[in-house]
Amino acid sequence: MSKAIENLMDAQRYAMSNRPKVGGFPFLAETLRLAGVTRNVWSLPACQSFFHTTYGTVVMPGVPLVSEISDIPKFSEADLVRAIRRDQAGESTFPEFLKSTWEAGVVSYEVDFEKRRVTYIGVLGETYVEDYPQVEVRR
Repeated sequence: MSKAIENLMDAQRYAMSNRPKVGGFPFLAETLRLAGVTRNVWSLPACQSFFHTTYGTVVMPGVPLVSEISDIPKFSEADLVRAIRRDQAGESTFPEFLKSTWEAGVVSYEVDFEKRRVTYIGVLGETYVEDYPQVEVRR
């Protein structure tokens, strides 16, 4: 196992076992940032994720949201914001969040851990950008 994978997995384990139910994403994001993760790019509906770290770039495959040829949902900023707010309130699991963002027309999203910003992208180049708060993580 590479140093990049080992470091990423350690940070994710710590974050997942210590993050609060409400506002868990900023805690996860700050934990990853402190571990040297600079960017995270998700591709939907494949649920494949790239983590750019100080030790190298890691790909993490996921469980796809669709298993056959499918129409891509039309981008809806309102539906996306509802999905984000449900997640922020601790009212959805991560797989539910991914499904909701896909259903809102998101085909990829990128987290910039240094700027504390998430950019959601639709298939026609539509974007929705949201900053998230800085939180304190003690390891």
